[in-house]
Amino acid sequence: MRLSIVILNWNGCHHLRRFLPSVLKYSNYDWAEIVVADNYSSDESREVVEKEFPNVKYLQLDRNYGFAEGYNRALKNNEAEYILLLNSDVEVTGNWLEPMLKIMDSNPLIGACQPKIMQLEHPEKFEYAGASGGFIDHYGYPFCRGRIVNFMEQDLGQYDLPISVFWASGAAILVRGKLWHEFEGFDADFWAHMEEIDLCWRMKNRGFKIAVCPQSKVFHLGGGSLSYGSPQKIYLNFRNNLFLLYKNLPKEKFYKIMFLRMILDGVAALQFLITGQFTAFTKVPAAHRDFYKSLGRLRKKRKVLLSKVVATDHPEIYKGSIIFDFFISKKRKFSSLKFPANEIY
Repeated sequence: MRLSIVILNWNGCHHLRRFLPSVLKYSNYDWAEIVVADNYSSDESREVVEKEFPNVKYLQLDRNYGFAEGYNRALKNNEAEYILLLNSDVEVTGNWLEPMLKIMDSNPLIGACQPKIMQLEHPEKFEYAGASGGFIDHYGYPFCRGRIVNFMEQDLGQYDLPISVFWASGAAILVRGKLWHEFEGFDADFWAHMEEIDLCWRMKNRGFKIAVCPQSKVFHLGGGSLSYGSPQKIYLNFRNNLFLLYKNLPKEKFYKIMFLRMILDGVAALQFLITGQFTAFTKVPAAHRDFYKSLGRLRKKRKVLLSKVVATDHPEIYKGSIIFDFFISKKRKFSSLKFPANEIY
């Protein structure tokens, strides 16, 4: 099989009814399959797929493993050349697959690729989770070409060049099947959020490239599992960002960046407190507590990963602070960063 499109679902029968039709319509090839992997839903997801979408394969997991391990379990025996992980709340468009596959076919060192991701409810604007390709700054804060912090730009064609990026969005990420298995998929300890950045960073440290293909476009509803401001999402973002840095930072930057992030996280917690976001405030120390509890496993992972690193100087890491640029310098657009974009071809 050339391509396996795998949609992880948890109690999302309403999303399946709404979004599967576009996936079926625009992915109808004899070389592609569509799989719904179900994270032990308690709603009518199975009945919806089997009765309303008989051409879609249904894979039942025995419990809710979360996003990261859910995909690991679902893809354990997947032998497709390419695997496309697609959120259940994504609407795809005509000719969305071919441009991405063309980019992947053009260079065996391209490990993963994403389409341009737009907001479903405001289709003229880039979507939070991926936009037109993901990056991180010197301190590990993720941002996108088309989305900085919480400001989403309008798509005017300004980011239509296929380029090398630092990470591809887990909302719609195309990965080489061989590499997915070689890198053992997502890190299950992340549960959800930033696991795709971790996978992409591990790939880049081994010499692979990550691409964005704006000629492929999808629309993402977003917040399908956790709303953007939910306390659980705040907790996962703070904890997983520390996981991400601890595992992947090069030796020469490790102590400095980790120390500075502890300070910056403290500033963020204080900001939550001052602005009356008390529940959000409690999630920052909770995230740090659980990070420290995980240090034993993280040390073992870091040791293994460092032994395989072949590249650490990634031009897709912004050398400045995206937080400083956004809040102090008032930079809202990716283009204002004067951040060089490197064509993927």
